Amino acid sequence: MSSFVAAGNASAIQAAPISNAPFWPDIDPTAFRDAHRIDGTVTPRRVTDVLLTAIATTNRVLRHWQAKQVEAGYPVLDAVPTPDWQPFGVYPALYQRAVFAEAHAQLLERYRDYDATAATRDRGDLHDETADTYRRDARWAVSEIAGRSHVTVELI
Repeated sequence: MSSFVAAGNASAIQAAPISNAPFWPDIDPTAFRDAHRIDGTVTPRRVTDVLLTAIATTNRVLRHWQAKQVEAGYPVLDAVPTPDWQPFGVYPALYQRAVFAEAHAQLLERYRDYDATAATRDRGDLHDETADTYRRDARWAVSEIAGRSHVTVELI
């Protein structure tokens, strides 16, 4: 599997942590850069932008699950009890994975034209596939949080 790893100024100024809705944990852009090997060629402003969009998407998809948890008396994600078969702290880890994967997919789509030489244009489809892979990872993390299967099948 291919991954976007740009070479550049790794000592770029880091963005401040992003405050999230009260139920969800804040997101640290530095942790995103470290986990997904995003270097300084991606500006702090762009990292913040894609993370905010990924947070909005993930929170929207999980809004009904969140409402059920708050109604059950769990005001924050860390307070939600994990099922016996899951490790402690799995919900915050899955949430972060969903946000990071969605953000990385967005970066891959935006940086497709980073280098417009013929060789990189030919690799554009490879980036689309990788962006789709990150989006799948985000959806699977959301499905794990919500307790749903990773696959939906309907008889037509």
